[in-house]
Amino acid sequence: MSFKIFDLYDMDEVKVNDKSLAPYLNIQPKLLIKSHGRNVGKFTQTKVHILERLANRLAVPGHVGKKHKIITSHASGKYNRNMTTILSMLKIVAEKKKTNPLQVLITAIENASPRDEITTIEYGGARYPQAVDVSPMRRINLVIRWMIQGSFQKSFGKKRTMAESLALEIINASEKNMESYALNKKNESEKQADSAR
Repeated sequence: MSFKIFDLYDMDEVKVNDKSLAPYLNIQPKLLIKSHGRNVGKFTQTKVHILERLANRLAVPGHVGKKHKIITSHASGKYNRNMTTILSMLKIVAEKKKTNPLQVLITAIENASPRDEITTIEYGGARYPQAVDVSPMRRINLVIRWMIQGSFQKSFGKKRTMAESLALEIINASEKNMESYALNKKNESEKQADSAR
C-alpha cells in the first residue's frame, strides 16, 4: 500500500531525471511531513523531505546579496502556516498544469539548479575569482533559496499572495521560462563561472 503526501498527491509517479540530484532529493511517500528537527549530522538534509525543506526555507529566506530583506507575516517560523502556504501552492500548480504538482516542483529544481559558481581564492596577496563545480546538496539548497526569495519579491507589498507567487515561480522554472527568478540567478552564476575559468 502506498501513501500519498497529505493524502492528496501520489509520490510513486514522481521521477527524478537528473541522476546526480536523485540521492539528495527525498521524495519518500509520507502521510505527514515533519522531521521535528531531529536530523542532526552529516548529509542528514537528504533525509528531510523536499516539501519540508521548502517550508523551512519559507521561514528563513536568507539575504539577497548583502541586503537583508524585511520579511513579515508570510512566515513566522510556524510549521502550520508555512506548510499551509506550500499546500496552497501545490493546489494552484495542480490546477494550472493539470498534472502532479510534485513532479512540476522536481522538474523546476532540476532546471534551475546551477552546475557552476565562483569562489574567491587568494594567491600572492591578490584575490581572484575561481570557477568551481557545485555539489548536488548545494545545488538543491541554492535553487530552493532562489525560488523563495523570488516569490517574496513578487508578493511583498503586492496583491498577489505568497502561495500564488511561489506557484508561478515553480511553473516558470519547470517550463524554462526566463521570467523565473531562480533561472535568472542560475544563468548569472554560470556566466560568472565561465568568465572566471
